[in-house]
Amino acid sequence: MKVKQVIVARKDLNMSPGKLAAQVSHASLGALLDEIRESRTDTIFKLKEKSAAYKWLAEDFTKIVLQVNSEEELLALYKIAKSKGMSCALIVDDGRTEVEPGTATCLGIGPDFNCDIDEITGHLKLYK
Repeated sequence: MKVKQVIVARKDLNMSPGKLAAQVSHASLGALLDEIRESRTDTIFKLKEKSAAYKWLAEDFTKIVLQVNSEEELLALYKIAKSKGMSCALIVDDGRTEVEPGTATCLGIGPDFNCDIDEITGHLKLYK
């Protein structure tokens, strides 16, 4: 079974390429750390061997960046991912550079199995 991580970024914020890269990075790492914390293991690097996160780290780290056009869309996806028990991270910016404090910029989902993530994000377009 294929595994991936999806990052959903807000297109309506018109973030600069550097800001976007930072926010996407925060979301990617945040979602992975959410999975590690949920593992409730003794060490941060120990994952359940059959988990999607373990498979993702052991193979190819597939990431896909998708777009939404509003905070409402981003928050709706976050609620769905959380309700399904998926590892995820909603990134809310401190507002020190380009966006207002408290602005939700990105959402990291997974790593998880492609079919499970696609149920939530399969309708979204690639970020361009």
